[in-house]
Amino acid sequence: MTDILVYVPDSGKHAAEVLTLARSLGDVSAIAFDDAAASLASEYGAAKVYRVNAAGIDDYFVAPKATVLTDLARQVSPSVFLLPSTDEGKALAARVAVVLDNGLLTDVTGLETDGTARQDIFAGAIIAKSKLAKGFTLATVATGATAAAPAPAEAPVETVEATVSEDDQRVKVAESIDEPAGDRPGLAEADVVVSGGRGVGSADDFALIERVADALGGAVGASRAATDAGYYPHKFQVGQTGTTVSPQLYLAAGISGAIQHRAGMQTSRVIVAVNKDADAPIFGMADFGVVGDLFQVLPQAAEEIEKRK
Repeated sequence: MTDILVYVPDSGKHAAEVLTLARSLGDVSAIAFDDAAASLASEYGAAKVYRVNAAGIDDYFVAPKATVLTDLARQVSPSVFLLPSTDEGKALAARVAVVLDNGLLTDVTGLETDGTARQDIFAGAIIAKSKLAKGFTLATVATGATAAAPAPAEAPVETVEATVSEDDQRVKVAESIDEPAGDRPGLAEADVVVSGGRGVGSADDFALIERVADALGGAVGASRAATDAGYYPHKFQVGQTGTTVSPQLYLAAGISGAIQHRAGMQTSRVIVAVNKDADAPIFGMADFGVVGDLFQVLPQAAEEIEKRK
């Protein structure tokens, strides 16, 4: 079996997906900076966990973590090193690649045992296959690349003591704000996402999107057109320039299906579209489509769902 190294940043869905993909390639050694991430690594089949202790490491931008990951990569000499395709994951991977003079692939949606990676680009219109010509396979994995599948194991834990060097203290985190989670699941982690677009028409009418999402126990999303129009906060934007989601169910209401929006939700398992324009591009990728006025369709849907709860 091949030695696979995985950075596990937290106990979220995306990290579980990366571990599942890694497990299909060989024996996984996970790197975790807290107990929750270490526990997730064991739950999703890691054969070994490096539990890093480094006082003050979160007080600085990614440089201190990048140093730890680089040192562990040198120690383990993996054939594959995977990280989640988040802002942090990409920043870390880039630093590891530069220091080790290694190639790097980003937003990978599939990976074969010989290192050949799949990347879905232009909202899935083109599938690229590539392989690094230098170094081991270093890649960030897109959300939704694979379905997370637990494989509980009693992974041995090796404690790694690390310090933050002076060179890694160049960028200090001035402030970190945790916004209240609210009653709905987080957008990136939700199994159900109900999104509204320009067709919703106003901020007040987004209450209908919220009603359907709450009936399904899901998160609320919005297209860029809807957020730019002020219908819903920008932090709920789904798309290439917003949040990438990969739920079990994605319901798009009043969303035409611009390419940047499709790039952020195309890996959803089931896509349902409601739009009064029968020629809307969203129907080209939807598993189920309803051509009709969302203000007639969604209230009926919400009523039926609420009856069955």
